[in-house]
Amino acid sequence: MSFRSSRIPRGTPAIHPVLGSPLRGPWPDGTSVIYLGMGCFWGAEKTFWQLPGVVATAVGYQGGTTVDPTYEEVCTGLTGHAETVLVGYDPERLPERELLRVFWESHDPTQGNRQGNDVGTQYRSVVHWTTREQSLAYEETREAYRSALLAAGLGPITTEGRPATEAGPFHYAEEYHQQYLYTVPQGYCPDHGTGVSCPVGTSARVTDA
Repeated sequence: MSFRSSRIPRGTPAIHPVLGSPLRGPWPDGTSVIYLGMGCFWGAEKTFWQLPGVVATAVGYQGGTTVDPTYEEVCTGLTGHAETVLVGYDPERLPERELLRVFWESHDPTQGNRQGNDVGTQYRSVVHWTTREQSLAYEETREAYRSALLAAGLGPITTEGRPATEAGPFHYAEEYHQQYLYTVPQGYCPDHGTGVSCPVGTSARVTDA
């Protein structure tokens, strides 16, 4: 299965060191891809590669205007990109609602252009879908979580949700960002979750990898 993306920067590993899958594909038939942003992409990527049913993950930049941006360019806030995780998964093993439940619960989607001390448009919350099932699951889980957050006294959701075709190409990030917390297990990985449960589906259990 092939999805629109930019060239991979020189030196980026060809194989995912945790999942053993190609970073760019091809992946098994039936694999779906969604692009998720929830602050610093180091911890976000690890959150998703631990989920049963995930086939591949990679970090990159999406939603901006600059072609093949560098990390330094994205950090200026002038390119318009968000730090984003490509998640390839088997929807038979990991339904969209469960995947998005983990997404909502793993960050604070009410903070706009920040997550905790990470401030800037590149840290905004985003969901860029590639299938109708993902779009429907996004709308359902967003509404469910909006109600849960409101009941907990938190603000409105600021997540940017749109088709990946509107967000534009996914630009793979530099080598040192890919699977960063596998290479540097004690690296920067703050927990920005609200502590509020998303009342849909059942929680997907993570592995210890």
